[in-house]
Amino acid sequence: MLTRAKSNDLIAPKFLPQYAQEAVPRYTSYPPATGFRDDLTEEDWARWMKNSCAAPKVSLYLHIPFCKSMCWYCGCNTTIPNRRDRIERYLKALHQELQDRAAELPADHVVEHVHFGGGSPDMLTPQEARSLLLAIHQHLNLSTNAEIAFELDPRGVTQELADALVEGGCNRVSLGVQDISPDVQKLIHRVQPLSQVEAAIDILRTAGISAVNLDIMYGLPAQTIERVQETAKAVADLNADRVAVFGYAHVPWFKKHQKAIPEDQLPGPEARFAQMLAAASTLTQSGYSAIGFDHFARPDDAMSQAVKEGRLRRNFQGFTDDDYDILLGLGASAISETAQGYAQNQPDPARYGEAIRERGSAMCRGLERTPKDRAIAARIETLMCRDEIELAELSKAERAALAPFAREGLIEVFDDRLYVTKAGRPYTRNIAARLDPRFAETEGRHSRAV
Repeated sequence: MLTRAKSNDLIAPKFLPQYAQEAVPRYTSYPPATGFRDDLTEEDWARWMKNSCAAPKVSLYLHIPFCKSMCWYCGCNTTIPNRRDRIERYLKALHQELQDRAAELPADHVVEHVHFGGGSPDMLTPQEARSLLLAIHQHLNLSTNAEIAFELDPRGVTQELADALVEGGCNRVSLGVQDISPDVQKLIHRVQPLSQVEAAIDILRTAGISAVNLDIMYGLPAQTIERVQETAKAVADLNADRVAVFGYAHVPWFKKHQKAIPEDQLPGPEARFAQMLAAASTLTQSGYSAIGFDHFARPDDAMSQAVKEGRLRRNFQGFTDDDYDILLGLGASAISETAQGYAQNQPDPARYGEAIRERGSAMCRGLERTPKDRAIAARIETLMCRDEIELAELSKAERAALAPFAREGLIEVFDDRLYVTKAGRPYTRNIAARLDPRFAETEGRHSRAV
């Protein structure tokens, strides 16, 4: 079924509606979170910790589920607090969970990455940020060269907050830009002039945080190819170390606030695809290296080095150079990962706090992986991070399922390996789904491929 193609890597990506509009998992985990069950127990987690490898590398994720206002495109687990004491109660629970989970880790663990996500971690006051960072230093074995990263809203960056983050060891930030057009910003309820983004970056870099990631989006209302190109050029001119390019997922039946998005101004599937290519082309022409299908990095960035050395991985934050053994997720909706499986916390912030106070744990669902699950996970991660896989690993049924991709020039075979071509890279998630025996396209459960 598969034959060696001729120079397929030179073929530009093309819009294929049967794949671009297919709902497929993002494969930030395997099995995907949609398959998690509610029968996971604390005893399961304790057993996983007991059976951890020696001196495990730990990655820590802390979720701050609050924002000052709701961006209408948002798909994150966040809420708008009407009282400050809601945040204070949440942080008290988060401190308790941090202390308890840290005590369960093997004594010889080493934390090499810390990531604060949301919501907007800039909802923390400078003192609250200092307190959380101090607790991490107190309760965990933090590596001397650990990466400590914060996702921030440019509108919430202040000199006082930047100073507090630097004091606690923060050395990387990620800012949401999305689109620089005032028209688009009004339609998504996120007005932030480019000058405000520039000012935030200047504050952070002056404070001592040199590594800056920027996120942009395509598929937003009133977006055009020209506007996407202007945004991509702007973030390149801001000298971002990494750029993530995400497609807007319109799921108003799941995220009610998205009903405020004017559907008649959303670009159609083919226009979305063209916008994605425009962003990628602008960034690569500006000197960035493509990482996977939606990340870009400067050639000297650690992410680019991980690609060259075959160390790129994929987790709930997307593509990463984080070589962890244990991913410890703290806070509402956060997911923890070990070789044995996944455990997710209660997603509602108030119920999360109640669970921590009443029973000392907010874990509510998850999945123990079988040896077969782990093998499939490794294959999919290899495909997504290296654009290749051993041909011998494919079953007869999988080869048959992949045959249409070969006919379209999206994959090719050379020296007993299957390669994703340049034309196929936008459809990597579709290709990965053919290696997933659990996959079944289900409306509303997964985002569109492009």
